[in-house]
Parts: sequence; C-alpha cells; structure tokens
Amino acid sequence: MKNKYIKGQVYILENDINTDQILTAEFMKINPATKEGYEELGSLAMSGLSDNSVPFINKDTGKSYYQIIIAGTNFGCGSSREHAPIALGASGIRAVIADSFARIFFRNCISTGEILPVQTTKSLYKLIKTGDTIEINPDTNEIILPDKKTRVQSKDLGSLVDIINAGGMFEYARKINKIPY
Repeated sequence: MKNKYIKGQVYILENDINTDQILTAEFMKINPATKEGYEELGSLAMSGLSDNSVPFINKDTGKSYYQIIIAGTNFGCGSSREHAPIALGASGIRAVIADSFARIFFRNCISTGEILPVQTTKSLYKLIKTGDTIEINPDTNEIILPDKKTRVQSKDLGSLVDIINAGGMFEYARKINKIPY
C-alpha cells in the first residue's frame, strides 16, 4: 500500500471464504521471497473459487482486475497460510473489506504488510456489485460507496495503515526504532 487512501474496483464474495479458495494448497511450495515466486502467487490468487465465478485474474497480465475485495463473515478461515494474503497482495489487491475475519488471516495481512484488512460496521457484500468503484478513507474510518454520498463506518484502523504502508510488522518495528535495521 503506497498511501493511506484507497480507491478501486471491488470483487464481491460471500461468507466463509477460506484460504483454500484464496490459494489452493498445491501452490504452497512457491517461494514468495523471490520476484518470480511472488508474481506467480499473484497470478494464482483466488484459484480455489469455482469455475463459474466471475474471473478474478487477467490471464494476460497475471494481475487481478480489482483492487478491493468485499466479503461477508469469516473471511480467510481455514488453514493458517501466509501465502494467502501474499497472493492477494501480489495480485494487486490493496484491501479486503469484510464483516469479520478469521483471526490468523487478519494477523497475516498485517504481519506481511500485503493488504489492509478492513472490518465494517455494516455488511456491504449484498449492497455493491463486482466492478463497482469504492473508496476507503482510513483517516476517517469511512468507506465511500459508489453513489459517492453513502458512507459506511469501518472499525478503527488505528496504526494498521502505518504497519501495512511500512511493509509489515518487522519493517514497521524498524521504522519506529524498536528493532535495528
């Protein structure tokens, strides 16, 4: 995430999206620490969705058509995998907005610095359609819907934005001089 304010097209999912849907287990052997591995993981994001789902990845670019995912409850449930938020971030996703997150997935988003996990105070996944453009303003904890008038509060993001912008927990700790470079 290069700045606090996020604007982009959304991809809509429902409840209980698990890490096998985000990135199937067969791709866990890919090393995200290499440029090639990171890009490959991005091109495989949401590979576990059904074949009749709206396409998520542009096959020509290997990146997502979208910048934001909106989902219901329990996003990221299932196996604990750092590869899942890394794949989403590598695909071009900047934030996931959900009613609730699986605890470990939420922490992995922050630890890796890949995507901003935004928890809403009002369910959005039935109000917006895939392809709509929304805005997230972390300074005011607001999500601005496509009509540009409706604003939905998110839970307070606090220093999460700074951690994501720094590149994850370790980079943030270095930035604030808690651990040496």
